Amino acid sequence: MNRIVLVIIAIFIGLGISSLFKVDEGERAIVSRFGKVNKVEIDGKPITEVYKPGLHFKIPVIDKVRYMDARIQTLDSDADRFLTSEKKDLMVDSYVKWRVQDFEKYYERTQVGPIVDRLLAKVNNDLRIEFGRRTIKEIVSGSRDELQINTLKNAQESAKDLGIEVVDVRVKQINLPDSVSSSIYKRMRANREAVAKEHRAEGQEQSEVIKATADAQVTVRIADANRQAMITRGQGDAEAAKIFANAYKKDPEFYAFLRSLEAYRESFGNHSDVMVLSPDSDFFKYLKGSDKK
Repeated sequence: MNRIVLVIIAIFIGLGISSLFKVDEGERAIVSRFGKVNKVEIDGKPITEVYKPGLHFKIPVIDKVRYMDARIQTLDSDADRFLTSEKKDLMVDSYVKWRVQDFEKYYERTQVGPIVDRLLAKVNNDLRIEFGRRTIKEIVSGSRDELQINTLKNAQESAKDLGIEVVDVRVKQINLPDSVSSSIYKRMRANREAVAKEHRAEGQEQSEVIKATADAQVTVRIADANRQAMITRGQGDAEAAKIFANAYKKDPEFYAFLRSLEAYRESFGNHSDVMVLSPDSDFFKYLKGSDKK
């Protein structure tokens, strides 16, 4: 008997625990019974009961609880291809901020498939419309804010059918397709290389002009130095000749004697030289001595 009582108590405890469910902060819950959501009468109208954060009761086994996130969520999709009014392709990377506004409608829509895919399709469709109205220049230069505002308004209107409120729509990045970007980069690189070659050619030309100018200045300065050296040397030679002439005038015999000594030193300095001269030559005048008169 005691065992039966314990079993019955355990069953009641289990049923009591399973009849409770908790809704966390930032969540909402809807309870369905035999596939139909529980409703409450408000002003004579049946409305789906949405459970707020807290502890609630349900019928064990029969009732099923569906939890839904009530916070703002981010839908970040992959970059997609869009066409501008010029029929130019752009790769657009965007994201959507959204939250559940009508939990009953949201619950009904999620029963037929993932609602996020439909939201993304609606937002992308609105973005395509806005991009299709503008040129690349308008999109890049200053119309992006207007584009995002219009897309947000359209997305908010179209998302009401899903029970969703679109909080924000933002375009993160706009790029050209890889094939177009590659050709543009190649063209830009070719232009930059052409400009670089032109600058190098101008630099080489200026270098040659500077070198030629420097060489000309060096040549002129060397010529001036040589000219000045020749003038100075000529002046020195003239001065020396003048000194010799003055010395010769004062004592011709002594001057002739000095010149003969210099000639002897130059002639007899190299012992391998052979001189063929007559003994009576005036060259040996001061070697033989002089007669006293």
